[in-house]
Amino acid sequence: MSLPAIQPPSTESFDDRLGPISGLVADDNVTEIMVMGTREIYVEIHGKIVLTDARFKDEDQLLEVIRFIVESVGRRIDEENPLCDARLPTGARVHAAIAPVAVDGPLLTIRKFSRDLLQASDLVALGSCSPAGLAFLQACVMARANILISGGASTGKTTLLNILSGFVSDDERVVTIEDAAELQLRQRHVARLEARPAGSERGREINIRDLVMTSLRMRPDRIVVGEVRGPEALDMLQAMNTGHYGSMTTIHANKPRDALSRVETLVMMAGFDLPARAIRAQIASGINIVAHLERLRDGSRKLTRISEITGMEDDVISMQDVFVFKPEGTDPYGRVVGAFVLSGIRPRILERLEDMGLRLPEELGRLFPGSA
Repeated sequence: MSLPAIQPPSTESFDDRLGPISGLVADDNVTEIMVMGTREIYVEIHGKIVLTDARFKDEDQLLEVIRFIVESVGRRIDEENPLCDARLPTGARVHAAIAPVAVDGPLLTIRKFSRDLLQASDLVALGSCSPAGLAFLQACVMARANILISGGASTGKTTLLNILSGFVSDDERVVTIEDAAELQLRQRHVARLEARPAGSERGREINIRDLVMTSLRMRPDRIVVGEVRGPEALDMLQAMNTGHYGSMTTIHANKPRDALSRVETLVMMAGFDLPARAIRAQIASGINIVAHLERLRDGSRKLTRISEITGMEDDVISMQDVFVFKPEGTDPYGRVVGAFVLSGIRPRILERLEDMGLRLPEELGRLFPGSA
């Protein structure tokens, strides 16, 4: 496929070069833009997917916009490399697919992130989590628990990871590892690493696994991986089991138990002939907490379950729920309502917090009287 040539540089802003989606990219209410060739452009607004009136006039115009986005970050898309992930200057995540893999015309998906980072208090105000549940996660970060954030696509995993990372003390050295740099930690001592895909004009591929192994030589107090989705899961587990406490990452999964199974599958992709029980033992000793997010039928995103891994029972990883969201129906506006319920089991991770001489957040102190 021969792509149209990019016009010479002009005084136009970046957004102005995006053609019919310029306004959608600038609209703060739009969180995702999905271009279906020249046929349709959908957006996500407040958790709902809506068809817009915007259209590209022809395939050449769409290809020109895709190529402009890709080349602006030093990457390439053509018949030989028909898939590309990139990032806009605003931090928005971009995925593009062209022929021969895109059968009915070029596809462009842009995931936007709020310019104003959500704070912990925002999650509570939006009903995405209870004060006690968030306080428990804060205590887990303070206690240097290894945390796995799981959920489906667009459930708020990166947002929660950003918020939890904000609880890390300023005197710790944090190394972040991402496919496309989205995390925005506010601590001073943060070393940010970003992968480089195959087909980049800037050199050979550098994948997440390369960066995880590199990070171990950088004397991190904590390692934060934007998402594990390949054999780097083995290296992440190794780090969690060798003194890099307080590490965090996200994973795509439908349930907390599914998240552990997915980690096991990803570890097997590393190419080592490890027995399943040995992998599960590494998971059970390396990961302490699974925080699971879901997108409910009204489009809202909620932290629906916080679970603690307690060890192994025979060949099975044992897990207990700490907080669970219990739906109770819908309000007159169709919004899902419910309650965040404490399971009643005292989390073991609190013992580590007490051993470190740290006080529980006030909300937890009321739930677990007698704690430090």
